[in-house]
Amino acid sequence: MDSDPSRPTSSSSRSSLEARPTPQRTHSQTMRLGGHTSPAPGHAHRQSFTDTLRGMPPSPRSNRQPSMTQSQIQDLINNPPTLGSPDPRFAGKDWQHIAVGDLVDEEELRFVELDTGIEDATNLLTESGAAVLLIRKAKTEKSAVATFDYRDLTQYLLFATGQLFPDEEHLVVFQNLAKKAQQGQKIPLRDAKSLGNKEPFLTLPHTADLTAAVETFGGGVHRIIILKEGTNHAVGILSQLRLVKFLWENGRSFPIIDQLYPRQVNELSIGSQQLISVNGDKPLKEALMIMNNEGVTSLAVVDNQYNVVGNISNVDVKLLTKSSSAPLLENTCIHFVSVILSTRGMNDGKDSYPVFHIHPHSTLAHTVAKLVATNAHRMWVVETPSASPGSTPISSAPTTPGPGPAPYAAPISISHPPGPHPPHLSTSFPQASPPFHAISSTPSVSASALPGQHMSGRLSGVVSLTDILNLFARASGLHPTDPEQARRKRRGSSASSRSATGIGGWRGSEDSARSGFMDPGLKR
Repeated sequence: MDSDPSRPTSSSSRSSLEARPTPQRTHSQTMRLGGHTSPAPGHAHRQSFTDTLRGMPPSPRSNRQPSMTQSQIQDLINNPPTLGSPDPRFAGKDWQHIAVGDLVDEEELRFVELDTGIEDATNLLTESGAAVLLIRKAKTEKSAVATFDYRDLTQYLLFATGQLFPDEEHLVVFQNLAKKAQQGQKIPLRDAKSLGNKEPFLTLPHTADLTAAVETFGGGVHRIIILKEGTNHAVGILSQLRLVKFLWENGRSFPIIDQLYPRQVNELSIGSQQLISVNGDKPLKEALMIMNNEGVTSLAVVDNQYNVVGNISNVDVKLLTKSSSAPLLENTCIHFVSVILSTRGMNDGKDSYPVFHIHPHSTLAHTVAKLVATNAHRMWVVETPSASPGSTPISSAPTTPGPGPAPYAAPISISHPPGPHPPHLSTSFPQASPPFHAISSTPSVSASALPGQHMSGRLSGVVSLTDILNLFARASGLHPTDPEQARRKRRGSSASSRSATGIGGWRGSEDSARSGFMDPGLKR
């Protein structure tokens, strides 16, 4: 059978393959990585990362003109806008004739009873977000007989940790509380409130005008309980901060007050020059003692050059209500400031830095806007920042501050001599857990390491909500009490409780009674 001539045999196909010339590899082909070769036809040249960066067009940001001039930015700082628009209910009204009941909400009230345990009251205070709890005799009543706030909590913590002792008049009460603590019994609010000094309990009917509230607040009172007219039924709490916020957000409706906002703080001559601060290297327990003894709600933390590096307030005491946080009392104030900032970062999901300061030439509008935005009671007036050498430890003796510009005086840094370490602190508290660490494992934090330290300056004054409301009252023709008199009165009332170092005669006999005093009143 003849083979098909058109179909090649295997031998012929093999021979045809053998007949093809074998391609020769050139040196340049085998060394592609060592040199540049011409790309094969039909293949695009792949640029390297370096080639890609060459000849890049300039960023449009380099030629972008600022949307605001420096003068416009400064004007925005001096006259910050308010959130939202003024309440139309008060447009055209004289603020002095607005009823206090229009500024409060009964739904915001939080009640506890006289027999409520200190632990349950602390939990409700810290978890509800309320600034104060109203204390009533029974759950069926809506009339309050006292309040429980962070200042009360601070006092209790100082008593419980052996930093503060009552006077002779309240010594028996203190001993009874210690005995209850040893037996694991509940410590009711009626007993805990009987120890230290108390915030004034003042009331106004809901129909009273704001003039009565401004005059009262201008004298140093921090809050007023609002009652339904003709009854003891509490319908709200009006605080200094809420009133300042109301007058700020509706300032355009009140020309007498609105005309004050563009003026500078030093021009208005408001604030206090009798400053109280604590060095950042002092133990936290000393800062709490200073706030209690001086009757203030917040304290400036300063470095050796009196630069403001932080702020500690009564509200921050909520970070100390767990027994695992007990080592923080022995650690430095600067460390506690870092704990405050990191806690805010975890809760808010963003970093923060201290903004509790203004300058002498800051406007009243700038000052009030900061107070409202931070929910603070005080703004520290600072001068130009001074150097804080990293090589100089903050525990060294502070340098003699130079004279500050008038009318602000040099700050007074107060520190109380630390007493002996309470014996029960080393045995009653469990090991600290994150984010709090034991003292021995916690690295020291310097003032220069804190965020915002270089944005502050030397402490030279303080402006509080009391000072601002006192200014509003005087500008409106009212006659409020001198805030300095109220401050002196608070300091005098704090003298009823004494520090641990001043009791000497009977301290030793009470150490055993205090050993279990902390636990029943704190969360675990």
